Amino acid sequence: MSYFAIVITYIFISNLILAQFLGLCPFIGVSKNVESAVGMGFAVTFVMSIASLVTWALYHLILMPLGLAYLQTIVFILTIASLVQLVEMVVQKYSPVLYKALGIYLPLITTNCAVMGIALINIKSGYNVLESFTAGIAAGMGFLLAILLMSAIRVQMETERVPRFLKGAPIAFISGGLMAMAFMAFDNSLLNNLVG
Repeated sequence: MSYFAIVITYIFISNLILAQFLGLCPFIGVSKNVESAVGMGFAVTFVMSIASLVTWALYHLILMPLGLAYLQTIVFILTIASLVQLVEMVVQKYSPVLYKALGIYLPLITTNCAVMGIALINIKSGYNVLESFTAGIAAGMGFLLAILLMSAIRVQMETERVPRFLKGAPIAFISGGLMAMAFMAFDNSLLNNLVG
């Protein structure tokens, strides 16, 4: 698969949130305003891209040669947790406002199954190191796109009349479901038309 095809696949066709339903906690929890959504999207993109690179190296250079591939889940979790701690320290130091806005959701990137998902997808798909890194960035950009669209919808819904029983999480889940249905229009025929 070409690098362009990987980018299109993980942003539109196999978007981790809207097609594979991974990472729904921050998708719903941090999408109440645009600034927090953008900050979370970039933080997740950074963690996904670096985690893809590091987990590929750990798997192919250490775990496989030593016959320890069965430890991949534990090793990947520790790697992702370490990267999230690094991001948390950087955001806290350089953007205290964003750090406060992200609140509990920033450390929860550790448990964001989308990050673990792309690391496992990279291994399962047999990507090389650059393809894994590209898939990590593309999956993060897909996450950013989905959470940014959701935050714009939720901001707009604040000014609209929504029935009382649908306010908050219920209308957010309905909107997310409609977004997922809209993204179903992106399928492999899009990729075939673009790549050939």
